[in-house]
Amino acid sequence: MAKKKIISVGFDIASFDVEYCDFDSEQSLLDWDIILFRPSVYNFMSYSDTYKGKPSLSDNRSFRLKERCEHWRREIKDNVEAGKCVVIFLPELEQMYIATGDKKYSGTGRNRQTTRIVTEYDNYQCIPANLHPVNRKGKAIKLAPKKSELIATYWAEFGASSEYKVILDDDVPASLLTKHGDKVVGAIFKSGARNGAMILLPDLNFDDESFYEEIELEDGVEERWNDKANQFASRLVKCVSSLNSSLRNDAELTPEPDWATANVYNLDKEVKLIASLSKVEEKIEDLQSKKDSLMSDLRDAGKLRALLYETGKPLEFAIIDALKILGFKADNYEDDKSEFDAVFESKEGRLVGEAEGKDNKAINVTKLRQLALNIHEDLEREDVKAPAKGVLFGNPYRLLPVEDREDPFTDKCKTAAQTSSTALLFTPDLFDVVRYLSNHSDAAYARKCRKAIATTTGRVVFPKIPEKGREHEQIAE
Repeated sequence: MAKKKIISVGFDIASFDVEYCDFDSEQSLLDWDIILFRPSVYNFMSYSDTYKGKPSLSDNRSFRLKERCEHWRREIKDNVEAGKCVVIFLPELEQMYIATGDKKYSGTGRNRQTTRIVTEYDNYQCIPANLHPVNRKGKAIKLAPKKSELIATYWAEFGASSEYKVILDDDVPASLLTKHGDKVVGAIFKSGARNGAMILLPDLNFDDESFYEEIELEDGVEERWNDKANQFASRLVKCVSSLNSSLRNDAELTPEPDWATANVYNLDKEVKLIASLSKVEEKIEDLQSKKDSLMSDLRDAGKLRALLYETGKPLEFAIIDALKILGFKADNYEDDKSEFDAVFESKEGRLVGEAEGKDNKAINVTKLRQLALNIHEDLEREDVKAPAKGVLFGNPYRLLPVEDREDPFTDKCKTAAQTSSTALLFTPDLFDVVRYLSNHSDAAYARKCRKAIATTTGRVVFPKIPEKGREHEQIAE
């Protein structure tokens, strides 16, 4: 018998037999036989604001989280209905507020305020069942007296290391209960027409510290899975594979053969339902097309955020877009001899820019040498009559929140910039001003920003953003 294909979503284990998939993914699950799933959305909540004591996600993160949860909800439902085995490990309930997309406005002029309308959300929204989970922790668990035979072998192997982190609604088809109080902490939802099932299990510690060991390498220390992690993964793969086999053997219905689906065997009620279903599917296709178009527009609208966290070409493209918003004529330049990240000009002057993003370091003097060379090469072009002013665009410590970053430019870089009359521009500063200008028509402010770039030697400090560009409170729906 061919080996079953297994995928894990939201957690990783030390097994080459299991393919890992990040929760923040659009991966389809239909190519796999067994799906392991863990609905933790902690990464979406990091660096969030708070509202009523809970994380409050930005508009962008709110949209992404809701979209991912709806995606996984559909995928899980479709796979169970297709006869697949979906095993879901239940982490703690993670609650937050997400943006609804609606806003409320009050006041006028400088006193105008925008209020975001938010609503409660949680990580269990991605599971296609009404579970009504409540956070509660414990390890005293027993098999339910009925309908728990399917997981008996799994429970014998992993029951002792399992921990319930939520209790579920009493109406779900229970397979595991608390030893005291008989609260539901595990359940099995079977497909009505096929031998698929959604099996909900108490959580396991997939990231146990004892699963890792440090390996000395030439350039530092690396953490790797050890033998204990490999053994844990091997046991889990064996158990879920056995569970999947039991599910096949436990099937009460024979899968319908293809010949039985021919039109000659259709019932009148089926014909009507198929026609209704076709109309619904047409509407879904139309809505999906509109959604794809809106998502494309949304991605384009958010490209400027690359100024906060990108490096390489994506950062360069975002800088070009930002300079155009400021009123510069801007573009990359490339010919047989030279390649410049940005060449831009306006009435305030002509400038050549070099962009650099670093993961965990400040921008150093090396890029200034490259910028000086670029200015010299630019001057050698026949159509250039005078040296351009140099601008070094820096996005250091790019994976950290902006407020947690250290000085973006090294002391040596700042000293050299003074000597060469170079402007040093921290790209998150540029993001702040172009975000304002994207939302407000303010030619005078744009002119002041262009002047700041064209005349500054050293770190560019933009003029203060007008009060009308500073907003956002939030209220619950």
